[in-house]
Amino acid sequence: MKKLLFLAICLFTVGTVSAQGYYYGPRHRRPPRRVVERPQPQRRYDDFYTPKVGIAVGLNVSNTVDAYNSNYSSSSLAGWHAGLTFEVPIIYPLSFAPEVLFSQKGYEVNDRDGKFTQRTNYVDVPLLAKFRVVRGFNILVGPQLTFLTSTKNTYETAVGTSVDHIDNDADHSYVAGVVGVSFDINRNVEIRGRYNIDLGENRPYADQNLPNYRNQVWQIGLGFKFQ
Repeated sequence: MKKLLFLAICLFTVGTVSAQGYYYGPRHRRPPRRVVERPQPQRRYDDFYTPKVGIAVGLNVSNTVDAYNSNYSSSSLAGWHAGLTFEVPIIYPLSFAPEVLFSQKGYEVNDRDGKFTQRTNYVDVPLLAKFRVVRGFNILVGPQLTFLTSTKNTYETAVGTSVDHIDNDADHSYVAGVVGVSFDINRNVEIRGRYNIDLGENRPYADQNLPNYRNQVWQIGLGFKFQ
């Protein structure tokens, strides 16, 4: 009797499972959900903490100021500058930016006796602090050591023209102040603009007829940086 009852239960269970399969059909597994990886936005490369070496070249527009003679006035002369540049990061946003530049300066004076033109060649060593204001725009300020190497004086009068060449052998040195800005076109090229002025009066050529003066120079140029 127990065997018949056990057999009846087994048959009932098998029938129930078969009926569910008939009415509801086989269960379908959901396909795995595909995960689409979205590309991460690329971050712009910031090379602030990379030391840089470069070259610079540009235009000088120079003149003089602070002559003791109140009737004295001078006109500007155009020249050029070129040299090596360096940039050493300290802590954001400050860098140390020393340079070694050859720089042409000078001035021109017209009076009743004729025209006098003085052209001078210097080796300038700016020792600048460079502040990044925003990415691509910087402010520079600091002292500059300047060494006179040669002088050319030209006198033009009604009688004729005379020219004096003086080799100064860098025996005249001065300290100037510099302020400027730079705009980064890309990682390797920048536009530079500066103003520098001698902090002390000088007379590079021992001519009592020439006044004491200070050089002032406006500069604009390009810098090329290598890492």
